[in-house]
This record gives sequence, C-alpha cells and structure tokens, in this order.
Amino acid sequence: MPDSKRSGFSSAAGLIQYYDMEETKALKVSPYLVLGLGLAAGVFVEILNWRLV
Repeated sequence: MPDSKRSGFSSAAGLIQYYDMEETKALKVSPYLVLGLGLAAGVFVEILNWRLV
C-alpha cells in the first residue's frame, strides 16, 4: 500500500473527497432562517391558492 499524504474521507471511488476544512468565504445562513423562509413561502402559496380558487 503506497504512502499517501492526502487526508480526508474519500467516497465514490475517490471522485468526491470530504475534508475537515471550513470554507471562510461561504455565506453563513442560520438553519432557523431557512426554516422560517420555507414556512413563509408555504403559507404564501397556500394563501394564493385559497384566493385564486
């Protein structure tokens, strides 16, 4: 088995690699914000559906 300097978990025959590094440039969104926006969108669609029927 050859020595490998790479670290991280490999999946899908090495096509995807997961590392324990956090992206510093990524947009950070709270999970509560995502749930709230999803709930608000669902209520909005239901109100539109109720009004148009």
